[in-house]
Amino acid sequence: MPEITNGDGEDGVQIDLISGDRMAGKTSMEKIRMILDGVRDGKIVILEAGLTPDEESKLIEVTMSEINPDGFSGIEIESFPQSETNDTSLLGRLMGRESTSKLTVIGPANQIQSLHKDETLISALISRK
Repeated sequence: MPEITNGDGEDGVQIDLISGDRMAGKTSMEKIRMILDGVRDGKIVILEAGLTPDEESKLIEVTMSEINPDGFSGIEIESFPQSETNDTSLLGRLMGRESTSKLTVIGPANQIQSLHKDETLISALISRK
């Protein structure tokens, strides 16, 4: 994992906070590539606007195709869902009413020791390997 060093010689984990505006003009594959490139570099990627369910599925699919024993070990991903006022029922999804998540955290599987979510908190324990 890349270590960030400040002027005092301390190191840490790099976190990329990506705004919804930056992701808005990108295609699904551009978003996926940006996320995977960051995670492959050992960064934790946090998306303000999240991904659609289809984009999350495609991200997992592409990730699985890129896993190899000598290098990339995959991702850990956790998202906060949209508020309950949106139609997330099976019928709503069948009718094409997809929603994006509010916040998504994605990181390298071999460096995220634990990733836990409850209703109001996503907590990650990250190792600096």
